[in-house]
Amino acid sequence: MPSDLVLYLVRLLVDEPGAVRIEEQEDEDGSLRLRLYVAEGDRGKVIGRGGRMAQALRTLARAAGARQERRVLLEIAE
Repeated sequence: MPSDLVLYLVRLLVDEPGAVRIEEQEDEDGSLRLRLYVAEGDRGKVIGRGGRMAQALRTLARAAGARQERRVLLEIAE
């Protein structure tokens, strides 16, 4: 499941792994929208310099979804 992969990776990155959670939402077109919540102090670690870490997480989520023939979108909540 794409959300399990993202959750596992993000918990390894942050200082407060207990604060990490993901909400899943099914869109009308059948795609899966993942909304990632982290502690405020960890948001920079998840986004990364220039957004590189966030882009890498989105790529991995899309690849995991492609295995299930689903479109997956990852959002990092404010």
